[in-house]
Amino acid sequence: MDFNLPEELQMLKDTVRKFVEKELIPIEMHTIENMELKPEIRERLEKKTKEMGLWMFDVPEEYGGGGLGSLAQVLVWEELARTVALPSRGQGIFGPEIRPILYALNEEQKKRFLDPIRKGEKKLCFMQTEPDAGSDPASMKTRAVRQGDYYIVNGTKRFITGAGDADFGQLMAVTDPAKGAHGGISCFMVDMKTPGLTLVTRYKTMMGEEPWHITFDDMKVPAENLVGKEGEGFKLAQKWLGIGRLKHGARALGVAERCIEMGARYSKERVTFGKPLSERQGITFKLADSYVELHAARLMVYQAAWKNDQKQDIRNEAYMAKLFADEMSFRVVDRVLQIHGGIGLTLDLPLAKWFVDQRSRMITEGASEVMRMVIAREVLKKYN
Repeated sequence: MDFNLPEELQMLKDTVRKFVEKELIPIEMHTIENMELKPEIRERLEKKTKEMGLWMFDVPEEYGGGGLGSLAQVLVWEELARTVALPSRGQGIFGPEIRPILYALNEEQKKRFLDPIRKGEKKLCFMQTEPDAGSDPASMKTRAVRQGDYYIVNGTKRFITGAGDADFGQLMAVTDPAKGAHGGISCFMVDMKTPGLTLVTRYKTMMGEEPWHITFDDMKVPAENLVGKEGEGFKLAQKWLGIGRLKHGARALGVAERCIEMGARYSKERVTFGKPLSERQGITFKLADSYVELHAARLMVYQAAWKNDQKQDIRNEAYMAKLFADEMSFRVVDRVLQIHGGIGLTLDLPLAKWFVDQRSRMITEGASEVMRMVIAREVLKKYN
């Protein structure tokens, strides 16, 4: 077993780190204050990422992207997470965010939906979560009933990020209640201006994101907008969510490492009662615990990504990686914020934003309790 990164992947990681250190960290306080990059800054950075060959790095080559594998993507996400300079959703300056379910579209659908999205002409949102079906999407109630050449959709979705400025939505709806998640949920491409679709409420969250509450009242969706076959939606969504959990884990690594660096440096500079903090065991043990947990999390995330590149089933590894890495990263941010004391509470440092972001990630894309529930199910199955 070789735990060393291949030379080309180490070079990729180093390249992205240099980009982050030189171009992004110097402007991150601007992003904290303004939430978004100024157009001129975004254009300059986009030009650089294209020159680096990292434009749409997580998109398959056949669709004009970089075609990086899962482990390579994890390395990029990890390095990008070392700064708060980028918007919280998507890569932003690395190209449009393209959800993998789009690759399941047929050729005609790809021309209508995928092509304008990858060209940056249109935006997409993913509509799955409901008031009574968040961590348990199999309990969704939104119904899509076939009537001739259309499906008639009625129901509600909640916490749909990006719905306000999306042109298209990927809608998950029940087409066969008797089958539930095992063949009863389908995926549809929906024009967000379709009559019957209403953006009801925009939630303000502590992360700064503003997801929407949406209702569907006899909304007509053309049958030709069905993705794949009827009943395949849940399977397609779960496959995409596995990749999303790897991204969670990778981001947690980047945040934790930057925090440990900040904590170590500050502990050497800050003097209290005649000694630097770095000579106090109560401080150094925080750094030691953080470093150990980061190392363990990195092994978990990298292994899951490597297995995905080998076309192996990573569902359980993805659950474990997200659970451990997200909780690890929050603990690290909390410790390092404590080391910084009062200055850590200010927006002069990125710690306060990371504290909020990492807390939210123990809920989004699978709450920690749900991850534990699924992992426990696998444990009981293995040792029956």
